[in-house]
Amino acid sequence: MKRRRTRLELVEDRPVRLHRTRFDDERNLGPIQPLTVRQAEYLDALAVSKQVIVLGPAGTGKTYIAGTRAADQLRQRRIAKVIITRPNVPSGRSLGFFPGSLEEKIAPWVAPLTETMKERMGDAAYEIAMKTGDIEVVPFEVMRGRTFKNCLVILDEAQNTTTAEIKMFLTRIGDDCQVIINGDVSQTDLRETSGLRTVIHLVKSRMMQVPIVEFTLDDIVRSGICAEWVRAFEETKL
Repeated sequence: MKRRRTRLELVEDRPVRLHRTRFDDERNLGPIQPLTVRQAEYLDALAVSKQVIVLGPAGTGKTYIAGTRAADQLRQRRIAKVIITRPNVPSGRSLGFFPGSLEEKIAPWVAPLTETMKERMGDAAYEIAMKTGDIEVVPFEVMRGRTFKNCLVILDEAQNTTTAEIKMFLTRIGDDCQVIINGDVSQTDLRETSGLRTVIHLVKSRMMQVPIVEFTLDDIVRSGICAEWVRAFEETKL
């Protein structure tokens, strides 16, 4: 009996080890760490402003930070929903009509954002959020008449919105809503005035309380190759 009691005491003294999965680690990721001064400015603006406009060349983290923040806010239940949209304007030759529902058709257009969120949240958590409607991809075609409340809304590739489209988008915003508008006005694929240019002009001319974070070539963090090509095209005006 004495020996048995000793064994029980040893077992009880061991620390309890809970079963963990890789999703536990993904749900406990640390906060986003800025890699440049401009990224820090971007994160500061997101922390205090309901609307943020982010401009700059490819590879500066515009979309990555927006997607990561959206995933974290949803994961921590600080918001009820994430809404993602972008104009479906092809950069170059079109591949034609995508098959499937309206949501399935727009999915390839928003892949940079959704892939970032999936990486941050984990595949399982992301798929559940999509099925429950906590993450919603909204095409411009069905946006009119809606009101976005208690959510984080991301408009990506905003340089390809027309003035009418971005007006319609901005007038959907309701209470308890944060809006992130990402774009690069130097890469518009429109033949008319970019709606993003119009919004920037309105914000600056009317001195609206909307932070505009402007990345430069020096803020490119994707890779050295990316930075080299962006700089080459920029400096040769191509």
